[in-house]
Amino acid sequence: MKIKTNINLVVASAVFWIALIGAACAADNPVPGWDPNSFRDQSTLQIMTIGPEEGEHWSNLWLVVIDGQLYVRLGDRAFGRVQKNTASPYVKVKIGDQEFDKVRLEPTPDMADKVAAAMADKYWMDILIRHESHPMAARLVAEPAPSPAK
Repeated sequence: MKIKTNINLVVASAVFWIALIGAACAADNPVPGWDPNSFRDQSTLQIMTIGPEEGEHWSNLWLVVIDGQLYVRLGDRAFGRVQKNTASPYVKVKIGDQEFDKVRLEPTPDMADKVAAAMADKYWMDILIRHESHPMAARLVAEPAPSPAK
């Protein structure tokens, strides 16, 4: 009888800890599928900006993951589109086979050198691209899309 009670206690404790760990992971990542570390092997992503005159436009960007955060480096054209984006500070992002509707594009001037170095390490073509103008390095942070009104 005492063994059965101990087994029930162990099982209940295990279930409690698994639930607690699952809740902690969910709290850290409220957007399903958004895991920058899993994007590390992707070469590019697309961001959608909305221009006041042209409407929606998808830009292809290289990406890097630094310390579990997703970064991009914007050239002049992409930077211009971001500046005119009527949905600012948000963009839509396609990466791999996933799409995220509400992603905040956060300028990170303090990370520009680290992002540039990571780009140089990841992309062999960066030997040419690094000499072009890159007015912005940015971190991409997904936010939960608002629930539809009932």
